[in-house]
Amino acid sequence: MTTTPATTTTETTTTTAAPVTISQAQKRQTLQARVAWGDHVVTVGGDAPVRVQSMTNTDTADAVATAIQVKELAQAGSELVRITVNNDESAKAVPYIREQLDRMGIMTPLVGDFHYNGHRLLADHPDCAQALSKYRINPGNVGRGEKGDKQFAQMIEMALRWDKPVRIGVNWGSLDQDLLASMMDANSLRATPWDVKQVMVEALISSALASAETAQRLGMSPAQILLSCKVSGVQELITVYQSLATRCNYALHLGLTEAGMGTKGTVASATALAVLLQQGIGDTIRVSLTPEPGEARTQEVVVAMEILQSLGLRAFVPSVTACPGCGRTTSSVFQELTKEIDDYMRDAMVDWRDQYPGVESMKVAVMGCIVNGPGESKHADIGISLPGTGEAPSAPVYIDGEKAMTLRGDGIGAQFKAVVESYVQKRYGASHNTAA
Repeated sequence: MTTTPATTTTETTTTTAAPVTISQAQKRQTLQARVAWGDHVVTVGGDAPVRVQSMTNTDTADAVATAIQVKELAQAGSELVRITVNNDESAKAVPYIREQLDRMGIMTPLVGDFHYNGHRLLADHPDCAQALSKYRINPGNVGRGEKGDKQFAQMIEMALRWDKPVRIGVNWGSLDQDLLASMMDANSLRATPWDVKQVMVEALISSALASAETAQRLGMSPAQILLSCKVSGVQELITVYQSLATRCNYALHLGLTEAGMGTKGTVASATALAVLLQQGIGDTIRVSLTPEPGEARTQEVVVAMEILQSLGLRAFVPSVTACPGCGRTTSSVFQELTKEIDDYMRDAMVDWRDQYPGVESMKVAVMGCIVNGPGESKHADIGISLPGTGEAPSAPVYIDGEKAMTLRGDGIGAQFKAVVESYVQKRYGASHNTAA
């Protein structure tokens, strides 16, 4: 009996297939705020890139410690740094923090984080009000009823006096209880009442929008108002911002509040922010990580930049492609070299950022064996394919897709760093830029 061969479903129709559309993150058009210190202006919203910001965890009253941490965060890539201003001592320290930063050449704008008594601190300490570049106001923590309205208005008036933008930041954990109670009462009268979480989401959005409208009535330009509605759950955060983005064109600050520590906080923040940023929602972000014991505060800046760079929205540091390792790479050599090169380039970016424009887009590959090593190395600007288990003890280096040399011996790491440094100087240095 003869059988007819089955028709395969894997036949390609390359001549008729439509080209695949590569997915790209969008950018929602919003109003553009200007956060400035002296001649240094950080634009947020509009056609500006998504900005990275962070927050110190020092006692602001300790001006030296706070200035040092602001410098570390700024050098790591934070374009805005928020500091707590919660009492007279911290308010008095702000001008000295700003002065020390100016002396160190760190022009990164400072954002004052106010709760409960911000209206009084700004009025009592005009030097603090002037030294800050933006005020963060939480409507749920400015007081209740008419008292809250008056104190919120006082803070907006101080922002107008000193020509400072404001972020109206509503938080799940400090939501205006009068507003929430009123909306819960109204919800109980609906024919089909909403779920409690739905009411809370609407209360967050309503609080932010109502406060922004009040600020405008008091004379503030809508372009100088940024909004945030932070919650600690991934799906709730996505829901809140998707709705908020359809109801206003203010610049939006994204962040998963109380994200947590280590892997949990990193994954939760990346998951929530990536969904929103892919849809074009978000003009500035902060990754609110709880530092692990001994961990640098700058880790939250690194994660924020990695999120934006992974989405193709921005480039901050040359990216390192590396394999995860397998039975072919039982040696730890490629793991150690990958970390060494990644740390080296991240540290070098403090100087490279000014000396070598464009270097942040460079791609480096550190591969562990011959399976994907040469191929990935050729696709990178500069790559090295290390010997896997049982392979010859040599490491070919590829530059701009071509094999350039082979490194051998115990000092491959130092040799490869020297090759990277030479490549950066030749490709991104002054002579190259002048010729271009």
